[in-house]
Amino acid sequence: MTDARQIIATIRDGRQPSPEALRWFASGLASGEVTDAQAGAFAMAVLLKGLSEEGRVALTKGMRDSGKVMAWDLPGPVVDKHSTGGIGDCTSLLLAPALAVCGAYVPMISGRGLGHTGGTLDKLEAIPGFRTGLTESALRTQMTEVRCAIVAAGGDLAPADKRLYAIRDVSGTVESIDLITASILSKKLAAGLEALVLDVKCGSGAFMKTPDRAEALARSLVTTAQGAGCMTSALITDMSQPLATAAGNALEVIEVMETLTGTSVNVALRDVTVALGGELLALAGLASDAEDGAGRIAEALESGAAAECFGRMVVAQGGPADFVDRWPDRLPSAPVMLEVPALEGGFVTAIDGEALGLAVVHLGGGRLREGDRVNPSVGLSDLAGIGEEAGAGVPLAMVHAVTEDAAKAAVKAVQTAYLIASAPPVEPDLVQKRIG
Repeated sequence: MTDARQIIATIRDGRQPSPEALRWFASGLASGEVTDAQAGAFAMAVLLKGLSEEGRVALTKGMRDSGKVMAWDLPGPVVDKHSTGGIGDCTSLLLAPALAVCGAYVPMISGRGLGHTGGTLDKLEAIPGFRTGLTESALRTQMTEVRCAIVAAGGDLAPADKRLYAIRDVSGTVESIDLITASILSKKLAAGLEALVLDVKCGSGAFMKTPDRAEALARSLVTTAQGAGCMTSALITDMSQPLATAAGNALEVIEVMETLTGTSVNVALRDVTVALGGELLALAGLASDAEDGAGRIAEALESGAAAECFGRMVVAQGGPADFVDRWPDRLPSAPVMLEVPALEGGFVTAIDGEALGLAVVHLGGGRLREGDRVNPSVGLSDLAGIGEEAGAGVPLAMVHAVTEDAAKAAVKAVQTAYLIASAPPVEPDLVQKRIG
């Protein structure tokens, strides 16, 4: 079946196209043989009727194979991690160097901010001179010399996904778990991975806001990646509140550096990093099990070895040679800082993470439109967490802004995002479930 209309009609009628047909469709997306109208109709049919597990694997492999698929010849396993996105989620900056210290090779393909969530590439570009666009030759050299890199996907990686992603964005089909799965994994698997761990966020600051949706996505990702030949597991982790106590590019890098250097360790951020790293080392055969792997990741962080490796990655990608020692002087800061006073006394019971993320976007820390410039200095810091006691007028957060007006608007948005009640809540588990 090499006719886009037949493939669309098959899915529309609740039947499943053959794996060969789905691979052809992915190739047609990249070549242009499939039109925009056909791609939009395909995406809507998949959203409404769904694909089988075999179909998801075939579509993912077809999209992966629509461009360059990297192959490595390195003396250790090639691994990566993917997060579905959240607020204050800067684990990649801790995890990549920690994995490298533990013997893995980590060509981490990352993205920019999407909607209310921050992007790993935007965070790193808060470091002066840091380059996220590397040539393949430079990436291969860095893998040999540093063992880790955090980079943007090249234009030749999974071009079918780039086309379909843009069409999903304008056709109301972004929410399809089948298409989310193929989109995430086609890019990751094109990087030539041997093992992958997935951090599927669940809660108010995540795209998947309910446990059922988060688990459905996690299972889809794990079974599809394994079906495509990559050892994979997933952790469903809490995003009912920001993972870090900061949200904003430079502010999150500060929190990462404090944790890497032991200046002020964010326990939640460290614990999620350790859990994800433990899973990945076990999958890659570098640890006997996830618990052993978690211990090794923790040691890499606590010993300073991960900080030293992070510094070498920064230098290799154009950043300051003294960044690990002088990061407080090297990162930009906003000219206006304003406290966010609690409107009433009590305990922080719930936090609207999406509202916090949008507050950062409106400060200039994210994009309202494609092509918007991001201000790395703005955002929120010192965010109060669920379960903390807050007196009336006591700060819930600190706003970092360019103007007084922008800061005042952000103060109101943050106050609205916090629910304060008289009784202390049950604090959520950081890691909710393992899939794989």
